[in-house]
Amino acid sequence: MSTAVTGSRDDGDRAGAAVPPDPVEALAARWADAVAGTSYVPLQPDELEELLRGLLHRLHAALDEPPVRQGPAGRQVGAALVDAHFTNPQSLSQTLCVLLDGGPGGAAPSREGAPPDHRWHALVAAVAEGFSAALQDRALREEEAILGAAAAAREQAREALHVSQERFRAVFEGATIGIGIGDLEGRILDVNPALVRLLGHPVEDFRRRSVQEFMHPADVEHVWRLYGELIRGERDHFRLEKQFLKSDGESVWTDLTVSLLRDGDGRPRYQLALIHDVTALRHLRRRLEFEAQHDALTGLPNRRTFLAHLDAVFDQASPGARAGLCYLDLDGFKAVNDTLGHEVGDQLLVAVAQRLVSVVRDRGLSVARLGGDEFVVLVPGTSGSAQLVALAEEVLAAVAQPVQLGGRRVEITASVGVVERSIADIDPAELLRAADMTLYWAKADGRSQWALFEPERDAREITRYRLSSALPAALAGEHLLVHYQPLRRLADGRLHGVEALVRWEHPRMGLLGPESFVGLAEESGMIVPLGRHVLRAACRQAFSWFGAEASGPFVSVNLASRQLRDEHLVDDVRAALADSGLHPQQLQLEITESAVLGTDPLTGHTLDALAGMGVRLAIDDFGTGYSNLAHLRRLPLDELKLDGSFLRGLRSDDAVDPVDVQLVGSIVSLAHLLGLTVTAEGVETPAQVAILRELDCDAGQGTHLGRPADPADLGRLLDPV
Repeated sequence: MSTAVTGSRDDGDRAGAAVPPDPVEALAARWADAVAGTSYVPLQPDELEELLRGLLHRLHAALDEPPVRQGPAGRQVGAALVDAHFTNPQSLSQTLCVLLDGGPGGAAPSREGAPPDHRWHALVAAVAEGFSAALQDRALREEEAILGAAAAAREQAREALHVSQERFRAVFEGATIGIGIGDLEGRILDVNPALVRLLGHPVEDFRRRSVQEFMHPADVEHVWRLYGELIRGERDHFRLEKQFLKSDGESVWTDLTVSLLRDGDGRPRYQLALIHDVTALRHLRRRLEFEAQHDALTGLPNRRTFLAHLDAVFDQASPGARAGLCYLDLDGFKAVNDTLGHEVGDQLLVAVAQRLVSVVRDRGLSVARLGGDEFVVLVPGTSGSAQLVALAEEVLAAVAQPVQLGGRRVEITASVGVVERSIADIDPAELLRAADMTLYWAKADGRSQWALFEPERDAREITRYRLSSALPAALAGEHLLVHYQPLRRLADGRLHGVEALVRWEHPRMGLLGPESFVGLAEESGMIVPLGRHVLRAACRQAFSWFGAEASGPFVSVNLASRQLRDEHLVDDVRAALADSGLHPQQLQLEITESAVLGTDPLTGHTLDALAGMGVRLAIDDFGTGYSNLAHLRRLPLDELKLDGSFLRGLRSDDAVDPVDVQLVGSIVSLAHLLGLTVTAEGVETPAQVAILRELDCDAGQGTHLGRPADPADLGRLLDPV
């Protein structure tokens, strides 16, 4: 390659000779083009050309040296090529072609016929010699490195194998779990000390025996199937809990893992067994399972186990099958705990449990403790309720026997709820609920007895429960209404007052009277807000009818015993009067005899405070309680309401009971003597009105004088009869 820059010879201003190219630069460029790609050299083209340019300068400089120094210089250039990673013979071939063809001038090939430059040729030959020698040295060094690495690798492998063997032996000998190695025929090749200690056989004994000889008689077919699959190479391992027999014949439970060991080609060669003693763990697990399924105090099955058994009876029942429960609860058990202590109470529960077991064991039944002092006996496959009743009577008799506890004679009774039903007609939860409900009946009916489940009574109880649950929402949603029944003066038929009677407009059951839910309100504590609601509504309605006149008709509102004991009652009454504008003497509060019998200080203070406000107070249903007029004399009362039962003998002119006439007359006279007005309840006939008028009874209330009605329909009833 050569370049020239020339100008026009005819242009005198720019005429001149071209600058000749550097022969070393040209030869270096040709050399770089020739060797490019012949070897892998990590140099860019300009870096490669610079390297070769330097080597050419060294060769040209050697031409001026004595012949003895020219050879080493050429060999150094050849070695430099190898050091630069020109290691392919083609690189040498191309180098020789370029150097021999370029000549010592390097600009162009030697002219034809020109004498060869023997010094240059000798120098190029030295380059080839140096290249070959360096390439051979490099190959030898690489071979030595490879051989050294191979030797080091072999030594490392031997060392690693030795370390691995030592490590395995340390693990094998020092492991706390048993390890055994066997061949595929089942011959035991080696065992570690832990396995010797576990099973009690010496190492030599193991090596004389096969794996099959250590199988336990209780091993199921499943164990043998897994072992066979492992030996045939169909699985690589299996794990299970298995028994082994020790040298002394004792059985030991183990956690066994057996693995298949293969050679480098994947062929099965050995079996490795890891055996861990889990006897204590298994016993602990069994104990925990027992404790989870049984009552800790009595050892009887607990509620969880009983429910599982009950579910199983239903799941496995044949068509037409029946089942029953005897649900038992001790009577007065809390008193035993409170008076004799919980330790004696626990001893009593244990004694009762043992007696129940003695009763049911011969029948093939089981008894469970559901908690506290409640026990239950499940009777599957029953033939009728008589079978359950007989069992309940035997249970009651067994429990009632006195028991000696810590030197004390303790007597206890029980109540039993009995239910027996077709399995097709009920589910387990409903059967248990029915038994629980029936036990409640037995308790409510007097204790120390059994009660048999009655579907009709159960339906009533369910209705009561649903009403009790829905009562708060009914009160909040204004579904509780107030109707009114007139009280009339018997002398002239004019209005004496009205009684407020609460009603429940139930969305499904229609209009319900107070007998359906007031008792539930008293039990649940809802009676106080319910009474407050009725009081406020009644006062507002009375004011809209009668205005605020002290001598006008009044509205009478019933108070439950719990309301009378409420410390906020006086404030509630005062607020109802103030909000409505009604005069206090136009409000009458009705209370029962039992509510004021043996009046406590709070109740007495409440009655005095109400009377001091001017509110009328009346005794409701007089004659159904203790009928103690002497006690009533000490109370700030205004009126006595005679219970309607006294008027039953006065219904007809033809069949008047003179005793009843005298009795009613005496009560009226005594009440008047105490300064009380008398209103007779349950007036249903004109004959009763006539007799009561003759006896100077002040007022009457009943269907003959006016039925309870909605405020909107009561207008005509407020007129005289």
